[in-house]
Amino acid sequence: MNTLRTFFLLTVLTVMLVAIGGLIGGQGGALIALIMAGIMNLGSYWFSDKIVIAMYRGEQVTSGPLYDVVAEICQRNQLPMPRVYLLPQDTPNAFATGRNPQHAVVAATEGILRILSREELAGVMAHEMSHVMNRDILIGSIAATIAGAIAYLGHMAQWAAIFGGGRDDEEGSNPIAMIALAIIAPLAAMLVQMAISRSREYLADERGARMCGNPQYLANALRKLEMGNRALPMHHVNEATAHMFIVSPLSGGGIASLFSTHPPMAERIRRLEEMRSF
Repeated sequence: MNTLRTFFLLTVLTVMLVAIGGLIGGQGGALIALIMAGIMNLGSYWFSDKIVIAMYRGEQVTSGPLYDVVAEICQRNQLPMPRVYLLPQDTPNAFATGRNPQHAVVAATEGILRILSREELAGVMAHEMSHVMNRDILIGSIAATIAGAIAYLGHMAQWAAIFGGGRDDEEGSNPIAMIALAIIAPLAAMLVQMAISRSREYLADERGARMCGNPQYLANALRKLEMGNRALPMHHVNEATAHMFIVSPLSGGGIASLFSTHPPMAERIRRLEEMRSF
């Protein structure tokens, strides 16, 4: 169901792009916006592992508890072994990145090793390996590219409203409608993009639970990680990387939850506890 939901939401983003492109600059305008957004996101996708690891000062490890847990998960599920990094952060968290399973990176903070048991750590790292195998970095990049193109077209709509442009010049354009479109379309695209991210988190929880053999491992880990992030919030977080972590390092509730890249923690735990062991 989460896979179908992702496909549906990506389709919605594509339809939005074509529609707003047709209203503002025709299909050519939509194509130009998509190419520009694609170029902007290509570098991030291709070099995401190096960029994020450098940003959080990660150091590669080839032995120790974290490496051993990842190696065990890969051996059990017949997966290629990723590079493993340890981040010098007290906040307990973890993430995965890399453009494909053959160029993958999984990373965890020093803080996570202090509060999780080996079984709970296995649940977390299985979740991250699930992101790798599901190619969620690629899917997220596609969603970001389309949403970025819609945002670019929104800016075009603003200028068109100011200078009286648009496809219907001969019939008379409506600047108020163009401004409304410029505001609403990028906002709607962002909401859909966040929904895609949340659906991938649910899928990584489910498949990660299967990979480690017991969904309770991950459920217990998520409880500890949520409390740990409240007690020791991560400082100097780059918002562009927040979606990568297993627990969002950004705080926010209420309306802000609509723009969250992560599903509600209580719902994630509930779904895991309803699963059976494997």
